[in-house]
Amino acid sequence: MADDTPLLVTREGPVVRATMNRPERRNALSEAMGAAWDRLLAELAQDGTARVLVIAGAGGHFCAGLDLTEVASDETPERKLARQTARNRRTGQRFVDISALPQVVVAAVEGSCHAGGLGFCCAADIAFGAATARFAAPEVRRGLVPAQILPWLARRTGRTAATRLVLEAAVIEAAEAGRIGLLHQVLPDAAALEAQVQRTIAAVLEGAPGALAETKGLLAALGPISPEGYAEAGAAAFARTASSAEAAEGIAAFKGKRKASWVK
Repeated sequence: MADDTPLLVTREGPVVRATMNRPERRNALSEAMGAAWDRLLAELAQDGTARVLVIAGAGGHFCAGLDLTEVASDETPERKLARQTARNRRTGQRFVDISALPQVVVAAVEGSCHAGGLGFCCAADIAFGAATARFAAPEVRRGLVPAQILPWLARRTGRTAATRLVLEAAVIEAAEAGRIGLLHQVLPDAAALEAQVQRTIAAVLEGAPGALAETKGLLAALGPISPEGYAEAGAAAFARTASSAEAAEGIAAFKGKRKASWVK
């Protein structure tokens, strides 16, 4: 997609599509994209005519997570800590806002779905992936922590599978993502993925709008996504690690396509 808008939003009747659109960065989440998401979610929360939200990414990838070029800055440690705390508090709330929408949210995943990308995938009600999809929570390899996505991963896959994902920080393929429940279904290619999205949209539109919204409310009432105080603790933990020497080395190693200094 040539459009330089970081989040492309289109609508066809009751179906809204939000396509993360930074293909040159594998749709990494920038501050501009985050702001665009927040505007859209605020609008959808009040929109009684929209019934389905489909989340996807441009250029064959879903979302590679936070744009690390915006984490690595030349700010003073105090300023960086404050900025990262506020940003990551908002990131965590964004996933809450997606899950709380009255619309049914469908994630259509191709290519990279890493770090914060997993948050979008897991906050969606239903997630499908093409066989090309790859998933990872690589934060610890960058000297960071997966604070914002951890509750969503644990809800979707269970605590045991989430633990392995965030501690090994390895890339898993679509078939394994399906096996552990990260995806509801794996499709052979992009065309088959879109066909399944269309079938799901048709099935959802058979349901009564009010009943669907009430059902989502009941699902949420089964229990909170994380215990009280976790969101603030998670934002602070990410900010501390993002301001650390480990993060500086981890991000530099990632950019330089080399192993970090702690890898022997």
